[in-house]
Amino acid sequence: MSLNYISEILPSLFQGAGLTLQLFFWTLIGSLPLGLLVSLGLNSKIKPIKWILDIYVWLMRGTPLLLQLIFVFYGLPLIGVVFERYDAAIFAFILNYGAYFAEIFRGGLQSIDKGQYEGAKVLRLSYFQTIRKVVIPQVFRIVLPSVGNEVINLVKDSSLVYVIGLGDLLRAGNIATSRDVSLVPLLLVAVIYLVMIAVLTYILRKVEKRYSYK
Repeated sequence: MSLNYISEILPSLFQGAGLTLQLFFWTLIGSLPLGLLVSLGLNSKIKPIKWILDIYVWLMRGTPLLLQLIFVFYGLPLIGVVFERYDAAIFAFILNYGAYFAEIFRGGLQSIDKGQYEGAKVLRLSYFQTIRKVVIPQVFRIVLPSVGNEVINLVKDSSLVYVIGLGDLLRAGNIATSRDVSLVPLLLVAVIYLVMIAVLTYILRKVEKRYSYK
């Protein structure tokens, strides 16, 4: 394994890793609030809203993310909805992970004792005040481990964007491997993924420990 060769291919791998991290960041920014809103709708007593959101979650969780990426980028243009490659990836990932986070948050919401809501009424808190000040802090603590698992999965799932031609970390490694007929680029890709996941795991454990009060 030549150090010169490694130094030559690392810039392209780091560039791909940069796109992977961008996709990771914007997916979390979009999918976590979406998941929370959808989970509130799933617990709603308004049946049409609940029915529509149930179908959304069923579709997103019941079909592969790879298929969703292909549909957004290659399928939607057939009906006049066109996305750039990067925007298509962000859109598909947010919709997909929003559905998974919605199910996680729904489980957290259902674990909150009904007495919490009754106590909030006694204190004359509105529904939105109850959700924001009483429910969400407790739900956050409950669902944190499950959310952490999905966050780790997101890093690995980001490699699926190769199907629409985005130059993420894995695509950069594949290109170097095919060009140079060497396994070194893929080994470096694996190391970079492991480092990213190790850093995220460390951060998530710190956050879990911070909020692991009884």
